[in-house]
Amino acid sequence: MNDHKSARGRVLVVEDEPYVRDSLVEILSARRFEATPAGSVAEALEHLGRVPVDVVLSDLRMPGADGLELVRRMQVSAPDVPVVILTGHGNVASAVECLKAGASDYILKPAEPEALEVSLERALESRALKREVRYLRSTVADETEEVLGESEAWKRVESMVEAAAPTDSVVLLTGESGTGKELLARRLHALSPRGAGPFVKVNCAAVPLEMWESEFFGHRKGSFPGAAADREGRFQLAEHGTLLLDEVAAMPAAGQAKLLRVIQDGEFERLGDEQATRADVRVLASTNSDLEVEVKEGRFRADLFYLLNVVRIDVPPLRERTGDTPLLARHFVAQAARRLGRPAPELTPPTLERLAAYHWPGNVRELRNVVERVMILDPTHGLDDLDLASSAGMAAPPAEGTPMAERELNLREALNKLERELLLEAHRRSGGVRKDAARLLGIDPRNLSYYMRKHHLDADAAEE
Repeated sequence: MNDHKSARGRVLVVEDEPYVRDSLVEILSARRFEATPAGSVAEALEHLGRVPVDVVLSDLRMPGADGLELVRRMQVSAPDVPVVILTGHGNVASAVECLKAGASDYILKPAEPEALEVSLERALESRALKREVRYLRSTVADETEEVLGESEAWKRVESMVEAAAPTDSVVLLTGESGTGKELLARRLHALSPRGAGPFVKVNCAAVPLEMWESEFFGHRKGSFPGAAADREGRFQLAEHGTLLLDEVAAMPAAGQAKLLRVIQDGEFERLGDEQATRADVRVLASTNSDLEVEVKEGRFRADLFYLLNVVRIDVPPLRERTGDTPLLARHFVAQAARRLGRPAPELTPPTLERLAAYHWPGNVRELRNVVERVMILDPTHGLDDLDLASSAGMAAPPAEGTPMAERELNLREALNKLERELLLEAHRRSGGVRKDAARLLGIDPRNLSYYMRKHHLDADAAEE
């Protein structure tokens, strides 16, 4: 979103000598750091309580509270912000004490500009790494899959991904659930200049409205009742990387307006902050809804749609990827066999033909789940005796003998009808246990509520 020539990081320079302080600010500014001066520990702490800071550069010896005291105080109030200590030749022992207290590094005076730059860059990289590790630990990472396909339809998708990946443009991935939109988003990230940075996904359908701003933009401690500590939002976690807005059509109207500003202006406001924070993030979006219809019906902002629709990649359903089903089936069989510690069964030509002929309403995700389920429950026969309709937990396609005149030809209405029937059947088979229903459908349990709302189903209606 932002030009890579933007500031490398926000540095708070804490130094009681005005001449030294101004010199440090000038040196850092010349090296593209956003440097802000503070004349004392008290001033620094007050600034940290109001404005986001990436790293602190502090003198050790100052009247009153010194650099060691600042490090100790920040371990409580801002533990995620690294502190680099400046010290004279005679104070190395004190600097080491600062390291033990939590400082990230120390530099001897007089400080060489190159040494300052290296130390601050190292502190920023360490902070980014810790932030990404914390994010990864807080989520259950999806198993990464290889993006496979040999069909012309899939080759067109791969060609668009390869063309868009090196840019910083917004990419909108559209298509039915289970077609591999997230895998393509990860590939866009991996092939981009941001590939070494974090890839962060947020499910817009699973974020409660009252937590929307905090989830996306973060908050400061005490900014609202229950905010017991600072929290970084998804945009901060994705800094210098990629943010995937999954199921973007489910975003509330208020959230759409705020997202529009972030994409347009490249900055956002964390709850409790007085100043905006720049967002050096590439935005990708995915949806299984028709956003143009959502715009016409007033559920999605037209201006946000135009911003998201810079590069649009329509991911085809598996039934339109002629020839890819056998390739994917073999891949999933081998993958499941490795995970289960078993030999991979051979897929016979008749089995591959039946897999290719099935309509796969759940797309690639359904195929993977069916393969794994069969290999767990019936490892002896493998997929040879597979009853696709019952194994998939899905309604069977229209019988081949059904006259075409009696079939539903409106694709959108037919898919919506099938989706609703599947929800009802999953609810029936699971006995109303939503976690089990989601498992049968091959979707994340958090997404089930979205689909239930989409089809106006509640617990009572689902029993009808």
